[in-house]
Amino acid sequence: MSDAQVLAERQEAPLGLEDLPEAAEMSPADQVLAHLQEAEKLSPGDLHRAKRLAEESGDPLLRLLVRLGLVSERDLAQAFSKVLGLDLVEAKDFPEEPIAAECLSLRFLQDSQILPLAEREEVLIVAFADPTDAFAREAVAAAAGKAVQAKVALPSEIDAALERIYAQDEPEEALIDEALGEVNEEDIEHLKDLASEAPVIRLVNQIIQRAVESRASDIHIEPFEDELRVRYRVDGMLTAVSSPPARSTAAVISRIKIMAKLNIAERRLPQDGRIPLRVQGKELDLRVSTVPTMFGESVVMRLLDKESVRFDFDALGFDGNPRERLEQVLDMPYGILLVTGPTGSGKSTTLYTALSRLNTQARKIITVEDPVEYQLAGINQIQVKPQIGMTFASALRSIVRQDPDIIMVGEMRDLETARIAVQSALTGHMVLSTLHTNDAASGVTRLLDMGVEDYLLTSTINGILAQRLVRRLCPHCREAYAPLPELVAKFRRVAPDLHSVRLFRAKGCEQCNGTGYRGRLVIAEMLRMSDPIRRAVLEHATATEIQRIAREEGMLTMYEDGLRKSLLGWTTLEEVLRVAEEH
Repeated sequence: MSDAQVLAERQEAPLGLEDLPEAAEMSPADQVLAHLQEAEKLSPGDLHRAKRLAEESGDPLLRLLVRLGLVSERDLAQAFSKVLGLDLVEAKDFPEEPIAAECLSLRFLQDSQILPLAEREEVLIVAFADPTDAFAREAVAAAAGKAVQAKVALPSEIDAALERIYAQDEPEEALIDEALGEVNEEDIEHLKDLASEAPVIRLVNQIIQRAVESRASDIHIEPFEDELRVRYRVDGMLTAVSSPPARSTAAVISRIKIMAKLNIAERRLPQDGRIPLRVQGKELDLRVSTVPTMFGESVVMRLLDKESVRFDFDALGFDGNPRERLEQVLDMPYGILLVTGPTGSGKSTTLYTALSRLNTQARKIITVEDPVEYQLAGINQIQVKPQIGMTFASALRSIVRQDPDIIMVGEMRDLETARIAVQSALTGHMVLSTLHTNDAASGVTRLLDMGVEDYLLTSTINGILAQRLVRRLCPHCREAYAPLPELVAKFRRVAPDLHSVRLFRAKGCEQCNGTGYRGRLVIAEMLRMSDPIRRAVLEHATATEIQRIAREEGMLTMYEDGLRKSLLGWTTLEEVLRVAEEH
């Protein structure tokens, strides 16, 4: 029976705490399982299914729980530490050089997932991924001829440390080279076989797992002439990580394409797919995009965490002036709300949050999206499929006959879509959509440039929200400082009654992986359509003139909203200046 079949059996009789032996008779492994259930980290049904699979496969149960994604590595390590009274060792405390290398082989350390930390006269201190493994413990003691002092560490961190410490031996590369043999990229069946080899599967799983642990939103896998580069986008910033050997390029990319149900024989055209996955107890949806490049296919995987996403204006960082003005527009019965900003500025998340706020039994909501990123209960969501003629415009024409109250259009890409949206707003619907512009005022001029008539815009648009994402300061290590007097004058614009200005800078700690930032938040400006702005639009005023009128009417610009949030200690001035221009 496969892992997937076992996980699909949702109707099996669950094994609860009452099914475990009495505490006095419980083995260390059973005590750890009982602790995981008491802490609600492992459901009885999941434990029952994993036990059945462990019996059939002969694999250790605790390792199997992590491999199936039923328990996260950290939750299991913390359970070991708590139940067995052992120290949990972090990666930063690992040694830089091999310890006891003369008596413990690398293959044994990798298979057992153990890492020697330090050697004393009579004691060898060792980190175990599974300290209940009595055989591994006895084998280490016998080989070293010393007593073993056990500690606990995360399996992935032990694997990474062994790879780093023994890098001169290139163990993973040797395994992959052995699996690859002579690679013929034109032989599709051979590529399929390679992609199914254990080292390649383990390598791809490791790339995805480390991305989840790093809180990455995207994984970039880019082939070059002499390397296969892997980068993670964390809090909007790309960071390079250890890369697989260049010879593994074809096998790694083929493995990802097989997981995403893409055509591995087609390497000349871009392809898109999805991988539903459970990693460390989290339900993930990986959106996969491939494009051909000079040295192979470049792959980007967008990680969508279905469970942790929160459609809440507070969680996104909306507050104060932009929040009040946005809620006023959302309370209007009909008209258009546009959200503008570049790719990756959180526009879709803001629209989803607005829809969640508007979603009631009394309203019918229909969306047209490309792609549908998250499923919202009670909302009719339509996926655009241009290859069969299902475009934004054609879907919109049909939607209007479905008697909706609220319509969300993923993006106003062309004049036809914009005109139908305007007509929908004129006939009493609320329409939410996005545009790619730099600020709120440019949204009006962008629609005029597309060919939408000025009198229709002034009749239908209620408001335009422009936004950017800035990194949120880590609350555990942020550091306060007094800015230079030249800077203080800028803050008087957003807080005229402020007597002293105190800003915060990023420092870095374990909680934020040394970056000083953890998560992101929105800085925004909300332009509401008023009579003076309507007159300016009819006169075809510039975006600069429209913005000037909006500011006179009380609109805070993105830059000013960012200044306000840096005063609150939510972000840094450097982050604000990175994404917003000073006006």
